[in-house]
Amino acid sequence: MVQSAVTQVVRTLNDVHGLFGLSRSDDAQFFSEWQETLPALNDLERASLDRVRKRFRYHREAGQVTEGMVNAIVVSPLLELVGFYDPPFRLRSEMTVEVQAKQEQRLLRGRVDFLVVQDLFWQVVIESKETTFDVEVGIPQLLAYMMAAPMSQEVLFGMVTNGNSFVFVKLRRGEKPVYDFSDVYSMLTRENQLYAVAQVLNRIAGEMPED
Repeated sequence: MVQSAVTQVVRTLNDVHGLFGLSRSDDAQFFSEWQETLPALNDLERASLDRVRKRFRYHREAGQVTEGMVNAIVVSPLLELVGFYDPPFRLRSEMTVEVQAKQEQRLLRGRVDFLVVQDLFWQVVIESKETTFDVEVGIPQLLAYMMAAPMSQEVLFGMVTNGNSFVFVKLRRGEKPVYDFSDVYSMLTRENQLYAVAQVLNRIAGEMPED
């Protein structure tokens, strides 16, 4: 069996469609979690998210922000705010994963930037990029990593960010796996869309994957 790095093989949505038999859902209700019943934020949480945005903008105004800085300035504070560092969750970083392509005799290996686990379930997979990358570039790679979750888990959630933008992904596995993603949240808007990002993460934190 041929072994390859995920980043070498998976670059487009067509790649994940061909390798794993994935398709994008055309059901408008397939990924409703990012729109409906979002938990409210309190004043302290909003103030914390305001600081995160101000800090990121400060560094972004001086030039490109590396992936490591995106993780330190934006991703880590978000994960702490929504409670992913504390029980019942466990956080894993730079975890090596392997996934076998359906359509080829090929084993793909990669490293998940952040993986939040609850018991045996992968709660959310997070892929981060530096600001030179469009956030859309990370979606195919994220989907490949999500396909590496335990076979007993049917539904998974993911998030891709380059610091400037954020997008969420939902994947339902099975004989014919399907996915969809949210609108893109941006740091450039007048209102702080990190509020919505934190609310979606809180919503995902309350979601247990279906058996």
